Amino acid sequence: MSKKMIVLKSSDGESFVVEEAVARQSTIISFLVEEFPNQELPFTNMTSDILGKVLEYCKKHVVEDDGGGGASSSSDDLKKWDEKFVVEIDQPTLMDLLMAANYLHIQSLFDVTCKKVADMIAACNDEKEIRATFNIENDFTEEEVEAIRRENQYPN
Repeated sequence: MSKKMIVLKSSDGESFVVEEAVARQSTIISFLVEEFPNQELPFTNMTSDILGKVLEYCKKHVVEDDGGGGASSSSDDLKKWDEKFVVEIDQPTLMDLLMAANYLHIQSLFDVTCKKVADMIAACNDEKEIRATFNIENDFTEEEVEAIRRENQYPN
């Protein structure tokens, strides 16, 4: 029995042919498959690099119908794989992947990428280091910063 295949097209024109079970890990793709059966699904807001990473994640997390009804990988193995998956990604790609997971409604990928970002923030010592890590420009004046600090003081 052959598996149904779905074609997804990135913003830079690359097409990805994946099994329907892989693609359906996304709530949005599941909806689109129902609404537009047997059509190529374009994603004009995702490059081939990001769509490829999303699909790599989805392929690893797909539940196979192997007769036993079990997952393709154990929960511990997937957690280890997830940790390695996000560790090996550079920061700009991580942010694009987080946005793609949010857009496509792939909750487990969104959770993994958010955890990595939270870990990166937690590793910073102060707001200046956070700003440097994430290339966030400080557009507040000194007076505005002081007002915010007064409003949000920790009780002693």
